[in-house]
Amino acid sequence: MTVMNAQPHFLMRLFRGPLAAFGLALLLAACASPSASNTSTAAATPASAATSAPAASLDAAVSNPQRSAQARARDIYRHPKETLQFFELAPSQSVLEIAPGGGWYTDILAPYLHDHGKLYEAQYDGPQGSPSAEAQAGRAAFARKLSAAPAVYGNVVVGTLHAGEFSGFPADASVDRVLTFRNIHNWIKDGEIDANLRAFYAALKPGGILGVEEHRAAPGTSLQQTIDSGYVTEDYVIAHARAAGFELAGRSEVNSNPRDTKNYPHGVWSLPPSYEGGDADRARYAAIGESDRMTLRFVKPRH
Repeated sequence: MTVMNAQPHFLMRLFRGPLAAFGLALLLAACASPSASNTSTAAATPASAATSAPAASLDAAVSNPQRSAQARARDIYRHPKETLQFFELAPSQSVLEIAPGGGWYTDILAPYLHDHGKLYEAQYDGPQGSPSAEAQAGRAAFARKLSAAPAVYGNVVVGTLHAGEFSGFPADASVDRVLTFRNIHNWIKDGEIDANLRAFYAALKPGGILGVEEHRAAPGTSLQQTIDSGYVTEDYVIAHARAAGFELAGRSEVNSNPRDTKNYPHGVWSLPPSYEGGDADRARYAAIGESDRMTLRFVKPRH
């Protein structure tokens, strides 16, 4: 009979005298095993030891002082730690983030991967082949962010994604993770969703994971409604990922928001942080919070 299966009266006989309760508490604490929770609603592929992210290191990356107060304020909606754990991120991996924007996730990924991994950032050019003036300004701001803190971002490699092809870094079955956050709707609008998914598949090592976070539409939402609103159905994403060769490995509700009714004048951009409608109904949208999002994990088969 092991100690963990012993009854309390048996354990108390092991600890006599005035320190009995204290000794019993210590023994129970030492023997207790932590409980684990899994937000996945689909069977996940077995994770290797290398994909068990050290929580303390990820905690440090999420709380690193390089992140602005404005960025941290969004953690309650974006759940970065839980999302990256669901994508089975590890500090020794090579990670390719697609269309980083202002670098909200870059601020977490860069310090987390700095010592033992590698971070690639792919700026998205779109079908026109050259970014708009607004996109160019955003890229310049992103470049300034990286150059201003070389101790954090000095190892980050920036390239591009255009017409389903990467440039600026190796992307031929060489990365462990491809991550995209709230970009799928743009690629649907541009007609590049399938070419990009095939590029992600080609970039990943066999067994590598594609992590997707995207604004989630109600089932039955039409393609035109998706383009107009920014909300995409899970079925659409899963079908197109499978067509590119991926297998669905898990779903998570970590970024769900049941308050999001998805029927606003400016689509998903009515909600924070965009508030595209200005002050109109701003308090109402603030109370809803950021969008309801799917969080999906796909795997490139090993065979």
